[in-house]
Amino acid sequence: MSHRIVLPRLMEVGAGASGQLARVLQELGCSRPLIVTDRMMVELGYVARIAGQLEEAGIASQCFADTLPEPTAASIRAGVEMVRQGDFDSIVALGGGSPIDSAKAIGILGKFGGEMRDYRFPRDVSEAGLPLIAIPTTAGTGSEATRFTIITDETSDEKMLCAGLGFMPIAALIDYELTLSLPPRVTADTGIDALTHAIEAYVSRKASLYSDSQALEAMRLLAPNLRTAFHQPDDRAAREAMMLGATLAGIAFSNASVALVHGMSRPIGAFFHVPHGLSNAMLLPAITAFSIPAAPERYADCARAMGVAAQTDGVEVANDKLLAELRAINQELKVPSPEQFGIARERFFELRATMARQALASGSPGNNPRVPTEAEIIDLYETVWNQE
Repeated sequence: MSHRIVLPRLMEVGAGASGQLARVLQELGCSRPLIVTDRMMVELGYVARIAGQLEEAGIASQCFADTLPEPTAASIRAGVEMVRQGDFDSIVALGGGSPIDSAKAIGILGKFGGEMRDYRFPRDVSEAGLPLIAIPTTAGTGSEATRFTIITDETSDEKMLCAGLGFMPIAALIDYELTLSLPPRVTADTGIDALTHAIEAYVSRKASLYSDSQALEAMRLLAPNLRTAFHQPDDRAAREAMMLGATLAGIAFSNASVALVHGMSRPIGAFFHVPHGLSNAMLLPAITAFSIPAAPERYADCARAMGVAAQTDGVEVANDKLLAELRAINQELKVPSPEQFGIARERFFELRATMARQALASGSPGNNPRVPTEAEIIDLYETVWNQE
């Protein structure tokens, strides 16, 4: 049995990679880019730096800087109109997962029209939108190397998973120096998001030898460096390891899919506006405990790759250490419970059934080693609420 592997055509990796944008655009035959980003990137001066580099190379660019965290169909509409009305031949996505996801959607909608809901899973979006060059500024989402985007339908509070070759960036410039200014909360949430990607890709029912190799190496890079990057944000070695680990985890899950954590995480983000990485972190220990009985050897491999279990540890011991480590990471990195985040208990419990249905509809729970029923997902939401 063969497995289709989808990757960006070009990846520039390491310190200063973002400075290669003009050369990459020229190599791709692109000369009229739209920079899609957010206000924070403007305030930090990253957009001016990128636009200045392009101007020096004789490349004129324009900027759409109104993307929002956890993007909605409404939040990208103005960007789509810019593409439709303009004469752009490429898109440069600069920022974390939300600007990159927004740029992916803008590239498709701007070229082909329609509404975002028209492109949601299970549709396979193979159409080629505008060429997208992704420059991530967080070490987390891996969106620079995935064939997915997540856009919320604000009319129903549903996070829509959209998938296909059309959403894969043609190039990714992976420059860890752009993460040196990240605040600890963002470092923690995006780092746990990346670790979740790696674990879920490895235990996914769609895993392959190729995705396994990426996922395991991602865990080896992420797990030993997450705490360091959180406590010592200027540690360049830790930041570099986290950035590469996040990209490898993105490659892994783009080619093996995510599973139950992400399926349950998206509705929490949509209904309660919890940042994606943070909602993953809230769920990861409980969902891992639920899933281990169906794939104990795979989860034990994760523990060993993360460095929390010895190669000589048995499967049960390794999995106990894995669960202890996931809980310890959440505690040390100050991941709040849903209640501590400010979610009202009554509203959370009222929406459990709706969230469970949306989780199942996304398809991700079907990739989990232990495929849950709707009733089990409802119970898991309660477990997550009640966990210490």
